[in-house]
Amino acid sequence: MTTKYSKDHEWISVDGTTGTIGITDHAQHALGDVVFVEVPDVGRALKAGDACAVVESVKAASDIYAPVSGEVIAVNDTIVANSALVNESAESTAWFFKIKLSDPKELDALMDKAAYDTFVAESA
Repeated sequence: MTTKYSKDHEWISVDGTTGTIGITDHAQHALGDVVFVEVPDVGRALKAGDACAVVESVKAASDIYAPVSGEVIAVNDTIVANSALVNESAESTAWFFKIKLSDPKELDALMDKAAYDTFVAESA
């Protein structure tokens, strides 16, 4: 399993041609208390960079962008029902959706954990 990160603070954990996507721990800290999550519809075709989900906190609403292209094959209804879970486990059980990758080469444009940590530190 490989995990990559985007400059928009999404993560994708890839197993074969399936990617699980969520927001980073850094992003949930920046947002504060999450009060609402909207996920994309199963079956929706996404292109890398498409706004496809929404997370709202007491501070702001933010779009979630697809880090890669593909078809949404599952969504996490648990975080829709209990959005506070995003603050508790942003990079594990509080994933937003799963995607069937249409072009695995797009992963090469994303950062590994070390590069993402450097990106966050330099952005501070």
